[in-house]
Amino acid sequence: MASWFDRNATLRIGTRGSALALAQAHQVRDLLIDAHGLPADRFAIEVLKTTGDAVLDRPLSEIGGKGLFTKELDAALAAGRIDIAVHSMKDVPTVLPDGMAITAVLPREDVRDVLVSDHVNALDALPHGAVFGTSSLRRRAQLLNRRPDLRMVEFRGNVQTRLQKLADGVATATILARAGLNRLGQSELGTTLSVDTLLPAVAQGVIGIQQRHNGALSEALAPLHHAATAAQVTAERAFLRILDGSCRTPIAALARFEGDTIQFTGEVLSPDGARVLRTGRVGDDPARVGVDAAQELLALGAANLY
Repeated sequence: MASWFDRNATLRIGTRGSALALAQAHQVRDLLIDAHGLPADRFAIEVLKTTGDAVLDRPLSEIGGKGLFTKELDAALAAGRIDIAVHSMKDVPTVLPDGMAITAVLPREDVRDVLVSDHVNALDALPHGAVFGTSSLRRRAQLLNRRPDLRMVEFRGNVQTRLQKLADGVATATILARAGLNRLGQSELGTTLSVDTLLPAVAQGVIGIQQRHNGALSEALAPLHHAATAAQVTAERAFLRILDGSCRTPIAALARFEGDTIQFTGEVLSPDGARVLRTGRVGDDPARVGVDAAQELLALGAANLY
């Protein structure tokens, strides 16, 4: 098969416009430059504004749920305005538009969450009734499960916006993803929380590359693909898909490898954090592990939590 780059002058990389999204798009570009020995001018980064980025005055659950950070990129791919889209996989719906596929995922970054505060460095050190800022229903529910006294406020926006809100005193503390901070060169910020304290979002820390079905382009992206990360993401997204998770559903999951075996943990919470169902699975078939874990929680009444 001829190389995609033999027939095409420029690879157009679609991305959101936040500093983190741009860092991820540039990471993909640089990896492709190295993999194929091409100059930077063979790549163009195209910035698109998504609904999730444009509407910041309402919770995600009020403006459409999953797909708010991807549908404009989907449309650009479908129209041929871009060749690939670079996503944070935690933002990608479990069902992709017809003709689309995630054909490469990069090696997974740190999956953990980070407590960021000018006042404390531990969740238990937060004063009673402290104001906590987050736009994530998962984090909100998990935090309230541990600390039902906390007062939650909406904290929409990119990393820089949320840090500024914290500096302005809108909240005493917030939670950010360690992976995003690392990619932005802010790895020193905050206190990293264990996955036993806050189980991460599905596919947290993973960058995915989406394309229209095209064998030559898939082959061009293949050097970037990390099979172990793909297996983890497959298990976690299977869990999410069976539970029919949306931005209105507090769901967390993590698949890890012990040798060749997948160790999976998943949980579903009520939005107020008062109830939580958690399960674990061990297996060698990623999709089966995720599906079986989700079906167990549904049998235990997960659908009644949200």
